[in-house]
Parts: sequence; C-alpha cells; structure tokens
Amino acid sequence: MVGGDSLTPMKITVGDLVYDARARGPEDGGPVLLLHGFPQTSRSFNAVAERLADSGCRTIAPDQRGYSPGARPDGVDAYGMRPIVADTVGMLDALGLAAVDVVGHDWGANVGWMLASWHPERVRTLTAVSVPHPLAFGWAFKNDLEQQQKSSYIALFRTPGKAEEILLADGGRRLRRIMDGGEIADDALDEYVDHLSQPGALTAALNWYRAMTGEGLAELGPVTVPTTYVWSTGDVAVGRAAAERCTCHVEADYRFVELEGVSHWIPEQAPDDLADAVLTRLGHEG
Repeated sequence: MVGGDSLTPMKITVGDLVYDARARGPEDGGPVLLLHGFPQTSRSFNAVAERLADSGCRTIAPDQRGYSPGARPDGVDAYGMRPIVADTVGMLDALGLAAVDVVGHDWGANVGWMLASWHPERVRTLTAVSVPHPLAFGWAFKNDLEQQQKSSYIALFRTPGKAEEILLADGGRRLRRIMDGGEIADDALDEYVDHLSQPGALTAALNWYRAMTGEGLAELGPVTVPTTYVWSTGDVAVGRAAAERCTCHVEADYRFVELEGVSHWIPEQAPDDLADAVLTRLGHEG
C-alpha cells in the first residue's frame, strides 16, 4: 500500500504526446483525476492529493497539454477544448480506467465540465473548483458587469507576444502577482514561473485562452453526473452571478460549496476545505 505521503512521478502516453503526472495513494484505491489550471501545474494539488490518498483514493494529477514538455504541440488550434478533452479520455484509456472521479480547478474545471458533458460514462463524479459550467460563465460574461470587469485580463492573455513579454518580464513578476494573496508557498511560485519560462511553455499555456471560441458550446448539454461546485468569495476571476447560475446546467445531485474569504487559488489556500468537499462528494470522509 502506498500512503498519502508517497508521491510517484509517472508518464502517460497518448498518441505521440507524453504527459508528466504525479500519483499518490494505494494502487487499488478509487481513481481520482486532478486537473490543474493556469498558470500552475499538477503541483497545485499536492496537499489535496495527500488528503485524498490518506482516505484510500488513488490520485493521478497530470501536467496538462502545453505544460508537459512532451505534450506541447505547436499552433493555437491544438489547444481547443476538443483535443484537450480527447487527451483526457486518452489518459484514462492509457491507464486502463473505465471511469474516474474528476476534480478540476480553473481551466481544469472547464475540462471537467466538458468531459462530463461529452463523455459522462467516463466520469463517476465531478468536483469543479472556481470556474463554473461554461454556459453559466458565458451568460455572466455577456450580462454581468462585475464578471466583465473580472474577465478583463483575458484580452491581454489572447494577445500573442505581448502577453508573454509582460508576464515573463522582471523574472516573472506579473505571473507571481497573479497568484499573490493566495498563500501559495514561495517555492511553488518559483516552480510555476520556472516551468512557464521554458521555451514555448508560456505560449502553449496561453494558447488555451487564444483557442477560446463559442464553437461547440451549443453542443454542451447539461451535466448528468453527481456534481459539486466549489467557489470562493475572494475569487478575482469569477463573480457570484456566474457561480450561482451554475446550478442551471446540472441535471443530477448538485452541491454548491461557498468558501468565505478564500482567493481563486483554492487547492493551495484551502486544501482541507476542498478535500472535504471532494470526499463528501465521493461518499466518505477523513
């Protein structure tokens, strides 16, 4: 049996792409897929994964497309949700997993929502963190002034060249500032900035934003798997209108967990609260 303190680096091959990943917990434990967001890596889930592993789960946290050096294709089109979700299905196939419990933060939440919508047979439960269902977010982006203000940074991220220059200047000062206030350890911040300073890495990560279109959203039906959505009142990127509208897009058991005074960076600032929400969704605690 592998305990929660034991982290196992692993590689997951999907076609010609090779993903770096971190696994924890007993190999025969219930599999939980942990999907990170921007500008972090799978490291962001370390504390949550330890709690889940101590409860008997087997966690797998990949560095997603563009973040893994072996899975960094060229071109914006390679970073649309269709290929990224297909990656995730490919990972499950490569690991021999018919279905998993999915936990996704930030962009990882988007992947989780779409995976659950397009491939519900592969998702036992979904815990989405910070980012609500894409249709809830889209509605708020069009109709809610607060959300429009919170999303103003996206215009910069979608500007090739300029975004990379600004975010990496002065040793990645602005990248660090994005995560300020989230109680993220200095060594983790250093790791994230160093990781995105690799040749092509930040461009690949920003291509997730640059590939954003409304295409495919009309095909995005309601989620029909048991779902928990975790949102925090201190989130600088997602407002209450988007968060509360999330319930309109889940046709299954749904729980909304609101964390007071926590920033956008829930997996690192409030790992115990998030682990509790996941374990409750999974039907056990502690």
